Parts: sequence; structure tokens; C-alpha cells
Amino acid sequence: MTFESAAPTTAKSNILIVDDHPFIIQGYKNAITRYNPNNHEFFITEAKDCESAYNVITNPGSVVFDIAFLDISMPPYEDKGIYSGEDLAKLILEFMPNCKIILLTMFTEFLKIKTIIKNINPNGLVIKNDLTFDELLFAFDKVIKNETYYSQSVIKMLESQNHSVEIDLFDKQILFHLSKGTKAKDMPQYIPISLNAIEVRKLNLKELLKVVDGSDIDLVREARNIGLLF
Repeated sequence: MTFESAAPTTAKSNILIVDDHPFIIQGYKNAITRYNPNNHEFFITEAKDCESAYNVITNPGSVVFDIAFLDISMPPYEDKGIYSGEDLAKLILEFMPNCKIILLTMFTEFLKIKTIIKNINPNGLVIKNDLTFDELLFAFDKVIKNETYYSQSVIKMLESQNHSVEIDLFDKQILFHLSKGTKAKDMPQYIPISLNAIEVRKLNLKELLKVVDGSDIDLVREARNIGLLF
């Protein structure tokens, strides 16, 4: 009796790519389709901003995605409260909890990276300045094998102990109310410390975030940039 060897099984995966630059999407597609083509078949869906991605993710007729590549900074979809790739990642994990998330970003601030990892815990996190064709293939290989991939800049930031910015609850409340347009003189209604203490803390925050001569708007903007405020 003779036996015929079975043909190798082709793994099929649904991929979502969200980026507001078409040439970057094409670069991702070129890398993905080059990955082990004899054993893998990929079905790729594209979205160009938060709104189009939201519509794809929430559409009952959409496929269930296995891996999603998400740029963090993209045109928002304010009507649905989707402002970034981070928000899209949370949405995907709500609708498709088994989807592997790869986030790509230009952010290089330690606290922002730390916050992304804490809130999303992505399977892949890549600083775009680290990105090459080979690096993207390597990251994709790690993630598809159920491993976690951080690019070299992310690893260096996480290994360093000198970039951390820590603030306490009162500082966070001050930043929150500043972001809502609350005047400092009105903050003691919401924060159980004196107006003088609030003013001192605000000055300390400006010094800490290196916007000493900036306005409250500058302080809020910098706090958002490094992940102290959302």
C-alpha cells in the first residue's frame, strides 16, 4: 500500500491596514505579500482615516481581522470619539478580541510610548524612524508567530530609566481642568487644594514639561504629546 503525501496547508489571514498615506499602505502590502508566500495567503483591507476604519471595523458584514496595522496619528472621526490609532485599537479589540495589533508611530517621547503599552498592550509597536522593509517583515514574522515585537527605539526607551516623568493626582486634575478651559481661580471648586498651591503646581508643571514661558494651552498640548493627558 502506498500513501501520497498531503499538500502543505496554506494559512489564510485577514489583514487590516489603516494609514492616511497611500504610499505607506502600499509599502506594508508589498512586505506582507512577500512573507512566506508558499504557506500563507493574505486578504488585505485598507482604510485611510479613523472614519473609514471605524466603518470597516463596525460593519457587521466585515471579515474578522487577524492582524491590524494602525498608524497612531490620523485624521479623527470626532462624531464617534475616535481620535487616533489607539482609539481604533481599542475598538478592534472590542469587536475582534483575538486580532493582533501592530501600532506604528512617529512619537518618540518615553511617557507616550509607556502609555500606549499600558493602555493597548499591542503585539507590535514600531517607531516609524526605525522602519525599513526588512524590519517590517521581521516585525510581521514575530507577530504572526504569537510573539511581541518592539522596534529598537522602543526597546531603548523602555530600558532607560532617565526619561520618566511622573506626576501626582492633583497635577493630573490641574491638567485635566486646564484642558477643559477651567480658569485656575475656579479650580479649588473641583480640586481640594488652595489656589496658591494650584498656581505653584502649574508653574512646576511648565518647568517639568519645558514650557516655562508658554501659555496654559502650550502646557496642555505638551502634556498630551507625552501622554500625561488624553
